[in-house]
Amino acid sequence: MYQPADCAVVCCSDGRHSSEKDKIDLTAQKLSEMGLHPVFSEAVYSADNIPFSACAENRAAELMKFYKDNSIKNIFDISGGDIANELLLYLDYDIIADSDKTFWGYSDLTTIINAIYTKTGKPSVMYQIKNLAGDCSQMQYQRLSGYINNNSNELFDVNFDIINGSSLSGIVVGGNIRCFLKLAGTPYFPNMTGKLLLLEALGSTTAQTATYLSQLEQMGVFDKINGIILGTFTKMEQTSALPTAEELVLNITKHKLPVAKTYEIGHNSNSKAIIIGKKINIVL
Repeated sequence: MYQPADCAVVCCSDGRHSSEKDKIDLTAQKLSEMGLHPVFSEAVYSADNIPFSACAENRAAELMKFYKDNSIKNIFDISGGDIANELLLYLDYDIIADSDKTFWGYSDLTTIINAIYTKTGKPSVMYQIKNLAGDCSQMQYQRLSGYINNNSNELFDVNFDIINGSSLSGIVVGGNIRCFLKLAGTPYFPNMTGKLLLLEALGSTTAQTATYLSQLEQMGVFDKINGIILGTFTKMEQTSALPTAEELVLNITKHKLPVAKTYEIGHNSNSKAIIIGKKINIVL
């Protein structure tokens, strides 16, 4: 029996290589098993050695197609990489603002997620749906299925350790530190006053993280926000790099800002989800 689509799978950043097809198909299968009926963008896969599944205008049109579809409730982006911010000029933020859709993505999708919040005030979810086909697939299936079917909020139940101060409160913005800074100087960069800034990274080295933090400092961000949430800094943590991301942040902010750390947000296959554009409170 035909079931209308109720979620969409898109690829706004780098196109996926054909070698990922089995994993992407498994992700779709897992979505179906939890009662969803996914439909795919026509711009997902790219040719060998070419990062583009389609031009920016067409990738944006594919995304907007699902925002205009009344049957779609969740839009899951399965990509990452470098080119998601190409789409920002081509999105219809009035349509997005009037919709009831939730956009899900991570890493390079930090650009789109924060642009959506800045332009519309709408929240999005920082999460990689391909975790359903990753090393922690069973756990991720249970978490997402529990949320989708209103049985559990474990997917968003993130454990934090406060490493400076005693509490943090504010609307969360940010995400991947490298990708978030692509929005600097553009109309898509959030108003940082009173926000909690989430920062995480995949391949950033200690030196790269230091220079990203310096840019945020020079933009005056640390003078405006209520605090910082640090997710995983995968490469630095895997190599036990020093100084750590936590030490870099505490040093550049001179221990004046509340800072929380979690190992449950980021690029790891066991990562949970966090809502960008929603207020949270973290206390000791």
